[in-house]
Amino acid sequence: MITSKQRAQLRALANNINPIFQIGKDGINDNFLTQVDDALEARELVKIKTLNNSGITPREAIGILCDELSCEPVQTIGSKFVIYRKSSKKPKIELK
Repeated sequence: MITSKQRAQLRALANNINPIFQIGKDGINDNFLTQVDDALEARELVKIKTLNNSGITPREAIGILCDELSCEPVQTIGSKFVIYRKSSKKPKIELK
């Protein structure tokens, strides 16, 4: 569990990154979960966009991903959201 101060630090870092995944009409499937899991291991901080035709809201999507991948929700703004999980092999982000 991350603190509100750590969450603010992660929000500041996420401000500069672009979404690397989009959730579309296929929703969240096993292949998508595998790709996001790999991205979290490599980057630790991932921004994802939900499209209008996805059928789920960004808040629902962040809940599903955090349950399935054991990651932390950082923020949700509009159709985009940010998740974080510390890398087990090469941690890059040092939380204060």
